[in-house]
Amino acid sequence: QVQLVESGGGLVQPGGSLRLSCAASGSIVRLYTMGWYRQAPGKQRELVAVITSGGSTNYPDSVKGRFTISRDNAKRTVYLQMNSLKPEDTAVYYCNKDPPSITWGQGTQVTVSS
Repeated sequence: QVQLVESGGGLVQPGGSLRLSCAASGSIVRLYTMGWYRQAPGKQRELVAVITSGGSTNYPDSVKGRFTISRDNAKRTVYLQMNSLKPEDTAVYYCNKDPPSITWGQGTQVTVSS
């Protein structure tokens, strides 16, 4: 069973940057379309970045131009580079397949605040 471990979150000022990592336990992850999701308090979990096994990416308008998803299949890791962070980006960030079908990891907290 594949397990996902997210890391890299923290407290950052508006306009700052963070790089999140998602390490997967199984090499089969390289075949999956993977996504980064986030869930803010009182809100539903939303998809913020997608990357296919071939490296094609897609983003919603809310993060387009600020977030970049990438993957290193040899390391079984998916990354999310987040720039120009805004307070509304504050959330717990998770990775999973798109659509999600792996047991969710613990996520990593991102807080954007001055």
